[in-house]
Amino acid sequence: MNLERDFHMATGEAEANYANNSRLQRKALLKTKPLLDKAVRQVYTALQPPTMVVADLGCSVGTNTLLFVSEVISTVAYAQYQNELGRHPMELQFFLNDLPGNDFNQVFQSLQQFTKSIAEDHPKEIALSPFYISGLPGSFYTRIFPCQSVHLFHSSYCLHWQSQVRISMMIKDMDESMANLNGGNIYITKSTPPSVVKLYQDQFQKDMALFLKLRHQELMPGGKMLLTFLGRKKQDVLDGDMSHLFGLLAEALQSLVTEGVVEKGKLESFNIPMYGASIDEVKAVVALNELFDMDHIELFESNWDPYDDLEHDDMCSSPQRGVNVAKCIRAVLEPLLVSHFGEYILDELFKRYAHLMDRHLAKENTTKFSVIVLALNRRDFADIFVSLTILPLFNQLTVAITVESQ
Repeated sequence: MNLERDFHMATGEAEANYANNSRLQRKALLKTKPLLDKAVRQVYTALQPPTMVVADLGCSVGTNTLLFVSEVISTVAYAQYQNELGRHPMELQFFLNDLPGNDFNQVFQSLQQFTKSIAEDHPKEIALSPFYISGLPGSFYTRIFPCQSVHLFHSSYCLHWQSQVRISMMIKDMDESMANLNGGNIYITKSTPPSVVKLYQDQFQKDMALFLKLRHQELMPGGKMLLTFLGRKKQDVLDGDMSHLFGLLAEALQSLVTEGVVEKGKLESFNIPMYGASIDEVKAVVALNELFDMDHIELFESNWDPYDDLEHDDMCSSPQRGVNVAKCIRAVLEPLLVSHFGEYILDELFKRYAHLMDRHLAKENTTKFSVIVLALNRRDFADIFVSLTILPLFNQLTVAITVESQ
């Protein structure tokens, strides 16, 4: 499967599509709203562009797509109302980016209603800035904007995806005795060999470094990024949140293999191109890259069941918990599963997955996603030059002076 060409969120029947099963992602957008508001205000205060260019990377479809746009418009509108700009209203240009398989038509068809509703939702005395919305298909692991043309990048629930389906291909390219190296696992679990773990980690480091390099080229000096993506709370890479989540999906797939519905080789050659990094791993890539300063980084948790809004660890009594989680995961993974296994297994697979999930949730009350929020400021080349040349020389001079004084 070609990830860039074929991957997108599920767009089928309303019962299973992403637009109706993305409450988890919506909760993350609402959770990070204060950080988005801060980033928008910082950008227009520092740069004061006549037109602020804002890009949402991995926009997908549904109401979440335009929720982000609405928040930026509102932030700017209230700032102007409070006379923070002190000049003519600033215009806003939004670029909604996703892979070419994304249903951009669905997004565009909702724009007229969106424009009408956002005008109705704001008090009449608060004028909205003129705004323009465009779609931009393409992988954010490539250059997608002209040099220094964007003021603010935003991405939510996307950067945990890897740039390509390389793990399965690399395992397949090993000698025949190692072809089934990850066994029946479809992600990293307790039984995943160190060599496979390293493939995942190396790919994360390469992808994150490339992403930062590309965005640094596209951001205006003084520009910012706000990135939200799935991560890992524990340092132990074999004991991540997604390890347990996808371990149950692998168990459901294995049951279909046992019954002869799915070929064993199909399961053994399937590895999800996703990685949940720890905060330390993220910090290490940003520091090594030296193109951005971290303004903020934190990790928050969100229940597997998107309809479980309890923030403590008390057991939720919803009888639909397993089904809720299964629908959420299916809406995201369906295109990958169809491409690799075929569409015929989907209904039965997620029926079994929901059953396994119910059984698991009945025993565990701390099943949560770990979500990392990262706010970055673009470093200018002058700052990079100082960090690479002047500061090392200064440190050497300091050492020399200290030694001499002794």
